[in-house]
Amino acid sequence: MPAPGLVMGGVLGLQGGAALTTRLYPAVGPAGVVTLRLCIAAVVLVSLWRPRIRGDRDTVGIAAAAGTLLALHHLAYYEAVDRLPLGAATTLEFLGPFAIALCGSRRVPDLLWACLAATGVVLLSRSGIALDGAGVACALVAGCCWGGYILVGKRLAERVPDGRGLAVAVTWAALLSLPYGITQAGSRLLAPGTLALAAAVAVLSSVLPYTFHLEALRRLPPRVFGVLTSLEPAVGALLGLVLLGQHLAAVQWAGVGAVALASVGATRTGEPAHTDGGVEGADDGPPEDTGSRPATHGPRPLGKGT
Repeated sequence: MPAPGLVMGGVLGLQGGAALTTRLYPAVGPAGVVTLRLCIAAVVLVSLWRPRIRGDRDTVGIAAAAGTLLALHHLAYYEAVDRLPLGAATTLEFLGPFAIALCGSRRVPDLLWACLAATGVVLLSRSGIALDGAGVACALVAGCCWGGYILVGKRLAERVPDGRGLAVAVTWAALLSLPYGITQAGSRLLAPGTLALAAAVAVLSSVLPYTFHLEALRRLPPRVFGVLTSLEPAVGALLGLVLLGQHLAAVQWAGVGAVALASVGATRTGEPAHTDGGVEGADDGPPEDTGSRPATHGPRPLGKGT
């Protein structure tokens, strides 16, 4: 699958899972949702990849840093969603990837696409609803963590050529979130109906998106990945309309169009940058070659896999 398609698949999974989480909030609260999502995702990823930590401390440290950022992002984002409309929370969260796209740009077209995406996000947020201060702060923290994860995830993807590094990162994130989830939800985390819905959320919002995004980060510069993920508010708005009956004003639909156009433009103008830069997977060979050969930027430190 082309790298932009992987990013889009991840965005669809993240926002589809976010729509499902609205049914979990009354039962377990934001921290409970995060704990269930990460713990189930960790079980699935560890079962698939069976990572064995050994040898390279630098790679283990990178995986731990990625997991820490994931845990902080999830806890902050779901606290924001609990206090803000989904579109506003996702819009503020996008400021992290937008900053990565802007800071990593070296050409005028890159800056123009990033600015167009930012304009679209501003239009999406024009709902006229007063925003809770704590929710805004949580969304901004989530944006910082997501931007940091893009940079750290890029390093992890370069050092580990498959999903073993991701399995370690998500497992560490699950362990970090566990005390908060237990404190907020307690034994309600183990209710059969809650576990079943949380499993669907974990697969949609964690297992598939993070696997897709890690593979995309092997092929794309962080700046292009950051602008592509700006589709997230637009996809969230569309899924909100289709699944939740949430309607948008005309100015917000204009924002959807601006973000989509910026993402397409960033993909097209970004191709020379990652083709010439030697990023793994950017050549014209078959996609399966990207993940099958050893990483070019470091050893394979996390075990034999399956």
